[in-house]
Amino acid sequence: MSLANRWHLRRVAEASSRACYICYKPTTSVLITPDSRDFFYVCNGHLTDKGFCSPIIDEAAAKRAADEARQREIEAVKKEYEEKQRKKEEKKKQKEKGKEKGKSKEENKDEKMDETAAAKKDDKDTTPAEPTPSQKADEPPRVFTLHKNFYQMRVDRLRNADLAKRTRERLKNPSAFPSVPSGDP
Repeated sequence: MSLANRWHLRRVAEASSRACYICYKPTTSVLITPDSRDFFYVCNGHLTDKGFCSPIIDEAAAKRAADEARQREIEAVKKEYEEKQRKKEEKKKQKEKGKEKGKSKEENKDEKMDETAAAKKDDKDTTPAEPTPSQKADEPPRVFTLHKNFYQMRVDRLRNADLAKRTRERLKNPSAFPSVPSGDP
């Protein structure tokens, strides 16, 4: 009956909140073992308490996430650069057309106004809808290890529950009790 000291953070709905294991305030954060053998509710404040638990940071996953964020940023910069180059080419073509046709100054002003309005509209369209890598880095850790005393309390609780279950089973079994003496005294 070994309980691994590895706990995953889960969130429950507000309606399902229960008392914190430490301070008894209502909370929606639950620490649960990977095999779902044990769980308990705990406040977010206790998760940041260095005396209660320590986060387990997966180095490989963190590195992978940073690499993916860097690649996304590079792609966004490339796309933006290509868009600017395309706009420059369009402006050059329009200037050449304007010189060939001999447009009046008023028409050129109108086109410039239209171009600046279109450029502003494109800038608004290219704003990132997804969170930036720095916002993702602020996400709290998802895996924890309890400190020695709190972990031992959980192990003892499971052990006592198991002993109580076995005791109840023994009391239900009539063959566990001694039989009545059948001989004369």
